Amino acid sequence: MKRIALFLLTNVAVMVVLGIAVNLLGLNRYLSASGLNLGSLLGFSLVMGFGGAIISLLISKPMAKWTTGAQVINDSPDPTHQWLVGSVKRFAERAGIAMPEVAIYDGAPNAFATGAFKNSALVAVSTGLVQSMTREEVEAVIGHEVAHVANGDMVTMTLIQGVMNTFVVFLSRVIGYVVDRLILRNNSERPGVGYMITTVVMDLLLGVLAAMIVAWFSRQREFRADAGSAQLLGRKQPMINALARLGGLDPGEMPKAMAAMGISSRPSGLMTLFSTHPPMEERIARLREAP
Repeated sequence: MKRIALFLLTNVAVMVVLGIAVNLLGLNRYLSASGLNLGSLLGFSLVMGFGGAIISLLISKPMAKWTTGAQVINDSPDPTHQWLVGSVKRFAERAGIAMPEVAIYDGAPNAFATGAFKNSALVAVSTGLVQSMTREEVEAVIGHEVAHVANGDMVTMTLIQGVMNTFVVFLSRVIGYVVDRLILRNNSERPGVGYMITTVVMDLLLGVLAAMIVAWFSRQREFRADAGSAQLLGRKQPMINALARLGGLDPGEMPKAMAAMGISSRPSGLMTLFSTHPPMEERIARLREAP
């Protein structure tokens, strides 16, 4: 219920902030005179901004299974599968959430959690993770993913992505109209080439900035999940060991839709600004410093 309320309040807040900004900048006079209906644009921006993010969230579980080939193992008789399921169950009970679906997939060492609701989530680990790490380290990784679920990180990231998308859609079109009507003096009833080009360019530029902001939020989320794993385990060392081990392993390429949900990634150069995960060294240092 709290997350639904947060979602609704976020929508209202975005509308209010955008409306105030337009009025303070005096853009409403010019744009209204030029035929742009700000109320309709706000509504359009919200639908476009949050629509895709919400749909992605709602279909995240089936998409994750399909793109990774993950197989649900909750009822599997295999001893290793039973140990993985038992670990997830133990941490889920400690975190106060319903038992997630547990899955395993063939791939490089990695793991992820996803799902629209924290009481019907999916926690998946790769065969590479199970084969290359100790059981204590794997359990620490599982604790990390369960912490993501308990923290409601999937919904939080959807909200942030929706807000960023809304600002991009709204501002790019406002700027497009300003360029088209005030700078290029287009007096036609229809938007001109200036609007079309400016909107596309601003969608790209603002989209890059939005991606950097979303990635920064995602990196903060990883720090919290690392700390959450330590709390679920009762001590920090297993998670520190797991991060150190992952730092020396190749996490492979996860499907783009699942990249932000993985336990590990290895960006470099400017791509660190767009990375959903902090460097392993930074994560280990932050966890060591935690109380």
